[in-house]
Amino acid sequence: MKPVLHKGLWAGFALLLVLAPWLHDGGFWLSLLSQMGIAVIACLSFNILLGQGGMLSFGHAVYSGLGAYAAMYALNHWCSGTPGLPVTLVPLVGGLAGMGCATLLGWLSTRSAGTAFAMITLAIGELVFAVALMLPELSGGEAGLSGNRVVGAAPWGMTFGPAIQVYYLIAAYTLVCAALMVAFTATPLGRLLNAVRDNPQRVAFVGYDPRWVRTLALVISGFFAGVAGGLATLNFEIVNAEALGAARSGAYLLFTFLGGTATMFGPVLGGVLMVLATVLLSAWTQAWLLYLGLLFMVMVIWAPDGLAGLLQAHGRALRQGNWRRWLPLYMGLWLSGMVVLCGAGALVEMTYHLQLQAVQGSALRYLGQTLDVTQTSSWLMGVGMLLAGLLPFLALRKCFALAHPGAAA
Repeated sequence: MKPVLHKGLWAGFALLLVLAPWLHDGGFWLSLLSQMGIAVIACLSFNILLGQGGMLSFGHAVYSGLGAYAAMYALNHWCSGTPGLPVTLVPLVGGLAGMGCATLLGWLSTRSAGTAFAMITLAIGELVFAVALMLPELSGGEAGLSGNRVVGAAPWGMTFGPAIQVYYLIAAYTLVCAALMVAFTATPLGRLLNAVRDNPQRVAFVGYDPRWVRTLALVISGFFAGVAGGLATLNFEIVNAEALGAARSGAYLLFTFLGGTATMFGPVLGGVLMVLATVLLSAWTQAWLLYLGLLFMVMVIWAPDGLAGLLQAHGRALRQGNWRRWLPLYMGLWLSGMVVLCGAGALVEMTYHLQLQAVQGSALRYLGQTLDVTQTSSWLMGVGMLLAGLLPFLALRKCFALAHPGAAA
């Protein structure tokens, strides 16, 4: 993950966070933005392990989940006292809980960065999730624990009851946490973590213990994951055992990889995609997990650097050549790709409708059109669109790869 310390970029990021709520009206938009901020912090914290240290973790939700629980206990037991803990500091309680958990588990899990580390984190995640279900008096079990963020003093009239106030608190934490995590990549420890990722034997040869470096990275990552969990507690005012589960850890892995692990922008993009997929795409179609799986498979095979890597590569290609010359090629790739997606989507939606919603009739609406799963013509149309877009897309992609081999996926 390359550090991005340009002041103009951070000023633009801060301005975007300030203006984003005013781009659209409504509580749903504010809820989306708040969840995106939380997901960005979580994905960036995961990328400290994966992108910076080469440590594939299947249990990162342990730190964000325990941070969420610690924040809930703080909200319910400390914030209502006199003088009490300010609500604005509750996410830091979650961060300290995530850090403490990472400190306890770090030495156990960081002996190796390979398969052993991945399996140990998976085991720890399943263990913590099982314990949470076994102790419902502490975790609330599947029902979870609830709280009220409108407690204690209200400095400058900030009660954190309105969603806009919660969003700006999350936005402030997002900006600060992102800046700190990116700054970490430029520190000696961050550079040493890169070296441990690339050649741990040489790091040990020059006198540093790779296991200690990995442990410290895990502690730092656990802190920021806990902050994300604490912010989620304030946003939703409820936390349950699902926050510790393998599905949440898998989501961090999936979307951080889709965004890209080589740059700071990748996990940010991954956090945004995480919310769009789990909130919007899941509401649009029952097949959303299939679409995500297919996208993940395509990215692993043809674009292992993620979406951010693709944008970087194509940006370099455009800067090196005449962009007007390549614009028709990009337009052709875009249009043919959209035809492929529409055709493949029609086939997937008809298959799901045929298997799961046949009792509702044979007709379904797809992109403003009515498809009938009992009619051969509907299936032929989907196959025809898929082939009509796939053939020119492959041909155009080959042309682009010949001209700019480094930018082709």
